[in-house]
Amino acid sequence: MKLTGRDVTQGLKFPEGPIAMRDGSVLVVEIEGARLIRVAADGVKSVVATLGGGPNGAAIGPDGSCYVCNNGGFNWLHAKDGLARPHGRADDYESGSIQRVDLATGAVVTLYTKCDGVTLKGPNDIVFDSRGGFWFTDHGKSYGRLMDRGAVFYAKLDGSFIKEVAFPVITPNGVGLSPDGGTLYVSETETGRLWSYPVIGPGELAKAPWPSPNGGKFLGGGSGYCRFDSMAVEENGNICVATLVKGGITVFSPEGELLEFHEAPEGYCTNICFGGDDMRTAYITLSGYGTLLEVKWPRPGLKLVHQA
Repeated sequence: MKLTGRDVTQGLKFPEGPIAMRDGSVLVVEIEGARLIRVAADGVKSVVATLGGGPNGAAIGPDGSCYVCNNGGFNWLHAKDGLARPHGRADDYESGSIQRVDLATGAVVTLYTKCDGVTLKGPNDIVFDSRGGFWFTDHGKSYGRLMDRGAVFYAKLDGSFIKEVAFPVITPNGVGLSPDGGTLYVSETETGRLWSYPVIGPGELAKAPWPSPNGGKFLGGGSGYCRFDSMAVEENGNICVATLVKGGITVFSPEGELLEFHEAPEGYCTNICFGGDDMRTAYITLSGYGTLLEVKWPRPGLKLVHQA
């Protein structure tokens, strides 16, 4: 089935990390533009903060601030028709980071650049739990003939605690929690795989034994060649994974059954979030051409901590 709806706005510089706000606006990061943008319901864009590097995923914390995974930046290729795509590590890259943005003032604070002395390479996506902490993925970076091995982390929002919870993960991208908070989901870009982990405490995951490469349970994969990006979870527990190359949203049941594929207008379909009074409005980032798409979703999305 095809995604049909309205373009809320266009002309964004590789948008990602959509957050549906209570006032009807949507926050997005621009990876290429290195900014946090507020898109009003009528499509008008305003700059909330300039972040530098490559802001990638974002979430509202229980304190009302916006927490951003910054991948440190990419180089970019631009096609004649306007399609933008990331290409390797930015020439001025230093590290990845986790940033906190005050939405009222635009002030930016960097919370984390390292874990146990190891530099964060390319933080990608983030989700808060009900206890005030957050899980995030570090996708790593590709440069020359080398590619970092990625990881999953848990951290506290005051900058006092960060812990690596899963390693190695091959290009971990999206991260989400089941409705009861008892399962963590992680998608891998280059493998097109979806993994699940039982959550047994703040920053604590139950691990599957070898031959699992990362302690996760393999939940499912896409149909044909595809790459997985970020995700959102439905109220009923289904996992909606933004899918690259084929371009769209792949929907899995909590048991890993591939339920649906919603085809997008372009291949860089990078993220999805839910909002609206009934949580059936899906906001989807189509990053290559810089579009924020709004569609009516067939089922309600899960209310995140900041939406509850």
